[in-house]
Amino acid sequence: MREDEILRQNPCRIKGYDRYHTPERPTATIAQVYALADAMPARFAALIIVAALSGLRWGELAALRRCDVDLDAATVRVPRKLAALKDRLEFGPPKSAAGVRVVALPAAAVEALREHLAEHVEDGPDALMFTGAKGAPLRSGNVGRAVRWTKTVASVGLAGFHFHDLRHAGNTLAASAGASTRELMHRLGHATLRAALIYQHATSERDREIAQAMDRRIAGNGRRRP
Repeated sequence: MREDEILRQNPCRIKGYDRYHTPERPTATIAQVYALADAMPARFAALIIVAALSGLRWGELAALRRCDVDLDAATVRVPRKLAALKDRLEFGPPKSAAGVRVVALPAAAVEALREHLAEHVEDGPDALMFTGAKGAPLRSGNVGRAVRWTKTVASVGLAGFHFHDLRHAGNTLAASAGASTRELMHRLGHATLRAALIYQHATSERDREIAQAMDRRIAGNGRRRP
């Protein structure tokens, strides 16, 4: 035993267990998102588009009401989520305080919501934005069966794609558009950096945009391209 009783190595260490690897999830292109929306029953088309372009979680989308959506401001407010418990559905606060947020929407999401509100949402500020065919709150399993999810995603070239991957696609798009880590944390509704950093990996398209922007700055400072 060492006199200072300090061990230089952890005797309980197991080879390989100090490494953490998150497998890469598939990312849908914008064209694939719209193809998937078009393949859905009409009442679920906007759900697909908004999920991809807002980055909201399933439970946050399922809990949205008319009063949470501001089409003029192009924003959606996230004050709560819908959780599927063993024997019931329950509305409650988001996962953390950071989950309570207002998310800006691109025009494409606003357009989808505008059409959806006119066709598929009941009157009244507390009316749920997204419901089943009989007006009931959404359950992921019921929706999956209703839209034949596995076959439908495969039909648009997204075999193995999960609903949660729409959130991944949206946040990857936001990162590629130049969102900072803090801005991604806000859209994600996360209080820690770890999840946001996943989307900060470089994409070839964004990398090319950066290089072109560098070219413009170089040219602006009197240096010509070779």
